Amino acid sequence: MDIQSIYALIQDDMQAVDQMIQQRLQSEVVLINQLGHYIINSGGKRLRPAIAILSAHACGYQGSQHINLATIIEFIHTATLLHDDVVDNSDMRRGQQTANNLWGNEASVLVGDFLYTRSFEMMVELQSMQVMQILSHTTNIIAEGEVLQLLNCHDADTTESRYLQVIHHKTAKLFEAAGQLGAVISNSRPEVEQAMASYAMHLGSAFQLIDDLLDYSASSDVIGKNIGDDLAEGKPTLPLIYAMRNGNREQAQLIRTAIEQGQRDQIDSIVEIIESTGAIKYTATIARQEASAAQAALKALPSSEYTEALSALADFAVERAY
Repeated sequence: MDIQSIYALIQDDMQAVDQMIQQRLQSEVVLINQLGHYIINSGGKRLRPAIAILSAHACGYQGSQHINLATIIEFIHTATLLHDDVVDNSDMRRGQQTANNLWGNEASVLVGDFLYTRSFEMMVELQSMQVMQILSHTTNIIAEGEVLQLLNCHDADTTESRYLQVIHHKTAKLFEAAGQLGAVISNSRPEVEQAMASYAMHLGSAFQLIDDLLDYSASSDVIGKNIGDDLAEGKPTLPLIYAMRNGNREQAQLIRTAIEQGQRDQIDSIVEIIESTGAIKYTATIARQEASAAQAALKALPSSEYTEALSALADFAVERAY
């Protein structure tokens, strides 16, 4: 099952999510409408909402609350993107200008806040304390992940375990919530709920690992941002950490200096070091392990076209590297 087949399976639900996004994004403040619609409609894959929908169907859900949950999750994700781009001073995302580059940092932060608060309004409407508990905890963990990443920036001594802690907090946690909540609204058994949480957490980790790998092995057109942006922001991602650990002293020092000073003027040399030390292959291997762990978790669910689609999503997450 390829990515087009996966989305075709849930096409009606995804259209309902898009309609709800447009409806609940509305505000009497014109700037919120302009900036909000720009970032929401900027070409994202809606992967997290898709996971929530697929999870609900895989668990036998028959109602309509999965549409609300998927919308909430997309709003939370979009809010984090707006805030991320301000913190990282990014000027390009998904192949186009970032919102902060067009409207300024102040507007981006405040509209991000609007999306967060709108998502919490929608959570309350679901009248489920468990849903509220999971999502409020998730947003708190994401915020911790943002701070952890900030602490790691320009720190060339960041370890692989510290890096993995950041991606588990910053990226994988919202994936985890999307998978878990599909089971929660389906009143699934605790072991199924835990399996869906585990599946989505590992999937999110695999997805972020490949994103970080692509920053040094793909073109700007493929990744939708400038090559070496992570390096310019001083982010010690796994390809850099591994290359420093396995390169010679001169190679390690070149990468160390680039991380500490936030430089990408030596990006060609650094990409060469990353490739020659096997850092690309190593990062892809770790991502593949995460994807395999995600697929193993699905064994707790009954076989269906939805569990097949969830499994195929894990393959898609890592195949983007090839």
